[in-house]
Amino acid sequence: MELLGKSKEELREFCAALGEPAFRGAQIYHALYAERKFDVAQITNLPAALRERLAKEARVTLPEVKQRFASADGSVRYLFGLCSAEESKKLNAEDAQSAEKNGREGAGRLQKPAAVEAVFMPSEGRQTICISTQAGCAVDCHFCLTAQLGLIRNLTAGEILAQVLLPLEEHKAQLAPQTNIVLMGQGEPLLNFEPVMAAVRILLDPRGMGISPKHVTLSTSGIVPGIERLAQEKVRPKLAISLNASNDEQRDALMPINKKYPLSVLLEACKNYPLRTWEQLTFEYVMLGGLNDAAEDARRVVRLLAPLKTVKVNLIPWNPGELPYRESSAERIEEFRRILVDRGVPTFVRYSRGRDVMAACGQLALLQVQSSPLTTLRSSL
Repeated sequence: MELLGKSKEELREFCAALGEPAFRGAQIYHALYAERKFDVAQITNLPAALRERLAKEARVTLPEVKQRFASADGSVRYLFGLCSAEESKKLNAEDAQSAEKNGREGAGRLQKPAAVEAVFMPSEGRQTICISTQAGCAVDCHFCLTAQLGLIRNLTAGEILAQVLLPLEEHKAQLAPQTNIVLMGQGEPLLNFEPVMAAVRILLDPRGMGISPKHVTLSTSGIVPGIERLAQEKVRPKLAISLNASNDEQRDALMPINKKYPLSVLLEACKNYPLRTWEQLTFEYVMLGGLNDAAEDARRVVRLLAPLKTVKVNLIPWNPGELPYRESSAERIEEFRRILVDRGVPTFVRYSRGRDVMAACGQLALLQVQSSPLTTLRSSL
């Protein structure tokens, strides 16, 4: 039984199945997520006999930190190896048995060896951790290096949470009071909905990791059914939409997903999205020099967002990579921002952290993949 990624209810049921009081599951839950104890031997409020049994019948599978890349600005890009070949073989066998028992197909496939990147960004009074939800990505945004990988596989809830837990534990001596989590690394979160939401519920649970919903943001390329599904969740993060274009022709060329969910459909879903009293719907706009950064683009964005209630726009200067785009000039970015602000749209320029170690927005590309035996999956989205 893999413990990491399991909810409190699942851990209570597991303990009850072992013949233990169900509250032992709540103790394990608190130890994993609130105390960051990853060895059952460290959970000393459990009876010694139960700890010994858990050591034999359960596991906490943490990714291997294959490399750390330290930026001059203090950011750290992590390369996580999610599953070794030996572990994968064991997990595949166990999951295959579980799938057969429960009539589910394909469970073992989720445990293929993979690697992902996450970024830890400390700043005054807070730290922000950018995490991945898939290894690679199938959405194929043309300005993003991750798209070059294709989709390798979905991540489990435990693999998603580990990208937060391990950096927090590693930097615990100098942690600031506030932690922000952004699901903006590799992958499209809404195409891995169930594991992502299982992880988010634990992140937001006051008795789990205890992070406020105000400090957790999920970014989507515009998967409309996923947005509609997220709107129905009682516990959910803030939502950010990657807009990146001012009309369908432009967005079709940059983001092929727009051909399936064009701007009219996407913005209708945004219009119907239920915002909480403190919440704004965020639109991200990657600035590409000479492509989507003209004054007329800015005016079109104003018209696109006019029907929506409470919005803000983050302008993100494109971060260099081996792709046929260029950065917008500072003057173009400022003109774009001013046009939006003058027309009542709160707009901010977000310069990404960690550019010197390829940790910035759009740069997570798992450059080590060329020397890795990873395979990609096809997706019809």
